[in-house]
Amino acid sequence: MGRTLRALLSAATVEVAQSLLGCRLIHESSDGRTVGRVVETEAYLSSGDAASHSAAGRTRRNASMFLGPGHAYVYLIYGVHHCFNVVTGPVGIGEAVLIRAIEPLEGIDLMEARRGTDRTVQLGSGPGKLVQALGITPDCDGRRLFRGALRLLKPEPSWTRPGIVSGPRVGIRKAAELPYRYYHANCRWRSK
Repeated sequence: MGRTLRALLSAATVEVAQSLLGCRLIHESSDGRTVGRVVETEAYLSSGDAASHSAAGRTRRNASMFLGPGHAYVYLIYGVHHCFNVVTGPVGIGEAVLIRAIEPLEGIDLMEARRGTDRTVQLGSGPGKLVQALGITPDCDGRRLFRGALRLLKPEPSWTRPGIVSGPRVGIRKAAELPYRYYHANCRWRSK
């Protein structure tokens, strides 16, 4: 992964979804710092993808999805949970990668308090769980992810990439069969 983070996020969305595996997602808030390693993602495309929020065009809800690579897209799902996405498409093209699961790395006590559990494996094993654990809020929607309180970092040079598995997306009804879900083989941290 010799490319810069900007270049990585500007690639084709399905490639970005795979390249994000191993990246660190950092959020610094007034409560403290939390860090998780991305271990599961799902790609959402602008055309031919009925499950994508951009399938019907730009709306007030999905406007951040059209800001260009490296922005956060945070939205409420089922009126209960927030989800965090990394925008990947060029400006005006609504594409993004949903971060489905993280491996907790730093701030685990804070994540446990936010999630109300001391079961570390449950802290970030789903898109709503990881948002809660990291303290990501709707105020993060539209933020650039290259620096600041909410940011992405490429994997450490010493990190070795395990095998990547792709399969159908989960938790959706439309276009669920598309093989745009990616995760590390034998990863205990991914969503169940």
